[in-house]
Amino acid sequence: MEQSQKYINAKKRVGEIKGFYHHLTAYIIVNLALILLRIPVIVFFTDRLGENAEQGFFDWVDWNILLTPLLWGIGLFIHFIVVFGKKSGFIRNWEERKIREFLREEDERAGTRYE
Repeated sequence: MEQSQKYINAKKRVGEIKGFYHHLTAYIIVNLALILLRIPVIVFFTDRLGENAEQGFFDWVDWNILLTPLLWGIGLFIHFIVVFGKKSGFIRNWEERKIREFLREEDERAGTRYE
């Protein structure tokens, strides 16, 4: 594999990791806001609708506010697995050592040395 392809692969990997951290940041900010605004939202609707409101509506609002972090968290966990957990640590470490070994052999045959 030539040096430019290594760079492209490394840049792609960094982009994947960066994308996960952006996803995690959005998850934390949005869900923290939802949790903090949960009670004020329920109070807002209680004040506006008063005695005429059905309890089912409040339950629906409450469950939607609580389920969003849970369901989004499942998606975030899947994103984490895709980016970081493709292989176990032992296999990944072995694989990385073998890749470095093969690259070193290839570089020695080509007369260059990149680490």
